[in-house]
Formats: sequence, C-alpha cells, structure tokens
Amino acid sequence: MKLLMRGPSPFGRKGTFAIAHLGLSGRIDIGDPDSEDHIRSLNPLAKVPALVRDDGDALFDSRVILEYLDTLAGGGKIIPTDTGPRFNALREAAMADGILEAALLVTYEGRYRPDQEPYEPWLDFQRGKIQRALTAMSDPPPAIDLLTVGGIGLACALEYMDFRKQYDWRPEFPALVAWLEEFNATHPAFADSRPSDSRQTVLC
Repeated sequence: MKLLMRGPSPFGRKGTFAIAHLGLSGRIDIGDPDSEDHIRSLNPLAKVPALVRDDGDALFDSRVILEYLDTLAGGGKIIPTDTGPRFNALREAAMADGILEAALLVTYEGRYRPDQEPYEPWLDFQRGKIQRALTAMSDPPPAIDLLTVGGIGLACALEYMDFRKQYDWRPEFPALVAWLEEFNATHPAFADSRPSDSRQTVLC
C-alpha cells in the first residue's frame, strides 16, 4: 500500500502521523503522486491524500483514510467503538477539518489573486470560522493520551497555521499552545511527520 500526498499538506500529514502512531509504517509506503494525471486517475477530485491499496483501489479523503488505518490496526485505536466517544471524536475531527479548509481558503485567496487585492470580507468570514472552531475545541481540547482523530486533526491544523500564517491563533488561545506542546512531547512521531524544508516549498 502507498499513501500519496504532497509537501506540507496538513490533510496528508494526518495520514503520515496516523501510520506511524498505529504501527503501520512497515505496511504502507509514503510518497508523491507521479503526476496530476496520476492523482486524477485515482481520485476524480484530483486531491491528495489518496491511499492506494494492494489491489490498486484508492481511498480518499483523509477522514476515510484514517478510518481505514484504524481498521487495519485492529479498530478502536483512534476512532472509539463506543457510541458516545466515537461521535465526539468524529465531531472533533470534522471541526478540525473545517479549520483546515478555512485556512486553505485564506491561503488561496492571496495565492490566486496575484494582480488583485484579497477580498477582505471573504478573509474575515474564513477567519471567523477558524476562531469559533478553536474556541469550541479549546474548552476542553481533545484528549492527548487517549488519542483520537479529533486530536490528530487539531494538532495538524495548529501547526499548519503556524506554517502558513493564515490566523495568528497563539495569543488568543494559550490553552491550545500548552496543549500542542504537550501533544508534541507525548507523541514524538508527530514531529517526525513535520514536512522537511524541501517539501515545504510545495504549494499546499
């Protein structure tokens, strides 16, 4: 099997960290797609990450991939099996993905309007989503020791915003600053999943 991703993609990072955390590194390779046509042939939406299974079938998006990885690891590892904790974790994961999607839209507004001023009402709208979601996820933040997809998603979102600077979250959310520090200390594989300098130049 192979996980296809690009550079600093935070959605791809969710997969690379989960692979290491779940002890699946020996079973799944990680790399870039060969070309745009390659990823389109696997995912009609032309988006990464995509997990190519041994039979050639591809799974996407990151939420589906993480659920599949959890199943490979025996189930109940990062997605609880009991109803209450399960849907709490899935709700946290959805909120973290919403933060990432809003942050990406902030990035794209600047990147794809090279000759125009960014539309500030649109940027404010996206940053409002980020602020509200971070407020909700900071009280209380996801568990660190009993790690779920919610915690994985939040950690990836926070470090992605540190990287691309879409939203200066640290002064406003000191509890999440402390949470992220503890997350990194508890899960060393998360730092290992951080994109290298060469991969950070990729547009994600």
